[in-house]
Amino acid sequence: MKVSAVFLLVATSAVLLSASVSAKNIVCYFTSWTVYRNGNGQFDVDKIDPFLCTHIMFGFVGITNEGKINILDHWESDDDGLKHFSLLANLTQVNPYLKIMVSMGGWNEGSQKYSEVAADPAKRKLLAEEVVHFLEEHKFQGFDLDWEYPGIRDGSDVQHDPANFVELLKELKTALYPRGYILSAAVSGGVTNMDIAYDVPLVSELLDIINVMVYDFHGAFEPFVGHFAPLTASSKDDAGNATLNVKSGIQHWIDRGADPAKMHLGVGTYGRSFTLADPNNAELYAPTSGGGKSGPYTGQDGVLGYNEICELHSDWTYIWDDEQQVPHRVGGNQWVGYEDERSLALKVEYAKEKNLGGIMVWSFDTDDFRGICGSETYPLIRTIKKTLIN
Repeated sequence: MKVSAVFLLVATSAVLLSASVSAKNIVCYFTSWTVYRNGNGQFDVDKIDPFLCTHIMFGFVGITNEGKINILDHWESDDDGLKHFSLLANLTQVNPYLKIMVSMGGWNEGSQKYSEVAADPAKRKLLAEEVVHFLEEHKFQGFDLDWEYPGIRDGSDVQHDPANFVELLKELKTALYPRGYILSAAVSGGVTNMDIAYDVPLVSELLDIINVMVYDFHGAFEPFVGHFAPLTASSKDDAGNATLNVKSGIQHWIDRGADPAKMHLGVGTYGRSFTLADPNNAELYAPTSGGGKSGPYTGQDGVLGYNEICELHSDWTYIWDDEQQVPHRVGGNQWVGYEDERSLALKVEYAKEKNLGGIMVWSFDTDDFRGICGSETYPLIRTIKKTLIN
C-alpha cells in the first residue's frame, strides 16, 4: 500500500486527530521502574501533575519475536500489583485534554526483534492488531515506537531495516488512524544514525509525532568529557563531533524532509557524568577514567538525575559554556553536564524558532519532582511549559 493510500483511507479521522496534536505539545515519559528507587528518588504515578504535559508515554512495553506485545514487568502493569496502566488512564479524568500513550522499545530492548518483526508482513500485521487491542483494553490514546535503531546495533539488517521500518509504520497507521489513535516514534537525533536509519519524508508523512532524541551525544561510553546535549557546536569540536548537538540534529531532520510541525525536540532532565583522569583538567574533551560515581536514586555510574545534582551536589562548581549553551558542574574528579532552567529555556526558544510541534521530555522522575531544591515541584518541566507558551 502506498503512503498516500493510507491517508485517503482515513481522511475522515484526520480532522478528529489533528486537534490533539496541532497545538504545542509537551510529551513526557513515565518510566515505570522508578517505583523501585529509594528515598526521595522513588517515583510513581501519584507524583505526576496531570496538567504539566499534553502527552504521557508509559515506558516501556517490549516485543516478542512473533510480533506480540511483551509486558516487561507484570507487577508494574495491570496484571498483578501496581496497576500503572489503569492509574495513568485515570489521569484523563482529572485532565480530559491529556493523552496517555504506550511506548514500545527503548535502548535496553535492542534492535534484533524489531528488525525481525518489521521484515515479516504477517508479524507486522499481528503487532498492529496487538497494539489496537492494548489501547482499547487500557483506554490509552496512542502508540509510540521506540526502535533504537533501524539498521544500527547488533541484530539489525542494515540493508532492509529502513524500508521495513516504513512498512511497519504503514501497518500501524492503517490500524490506528481510523480509530482516532495517535502514532508517534522516538527517533535518533544523530546525523550519522539518521542517514542510516530513516527514509525521513516517508517516516514524517506516516507519523503524527516525531520525538527527536537530540541528547546522549556524549557519555561514559567515550574516554573524554563531553556534554550529553549541547545546543550548539563548540570551537573545540573536531570533525567527528561537530554535528553532535541539538541544532545540527534538528536541522538535519528538517533538511531531509521532516515536517517541523510534527517534530518534538527531545530534552533530558538528567546529566551524564565522568570521573576525570586529572582533576586539574576539567575542560571539554579532557581525558576520563570512566563514568562518574552513581547517585543514590538513579544508581548508575555515569548518570545523575537533576534531582540528585541539585539536592546533593549544589556545592560543586557551576560552569556555563557560552559556546554550547549548557551548564556543567565539577567537584574534585567528578564532572557532570546536565540541563537546568536556563539551558532548557534556550532549547525551547530554538524549538519555537524552528516552528516545531513541541518538546519531548525524558523523563518525569529525574526532575526535582518533590520540590526539594526550590519553591516548586518540577522546575525543569515548568520552565519548558512557561517558555513554550510565552
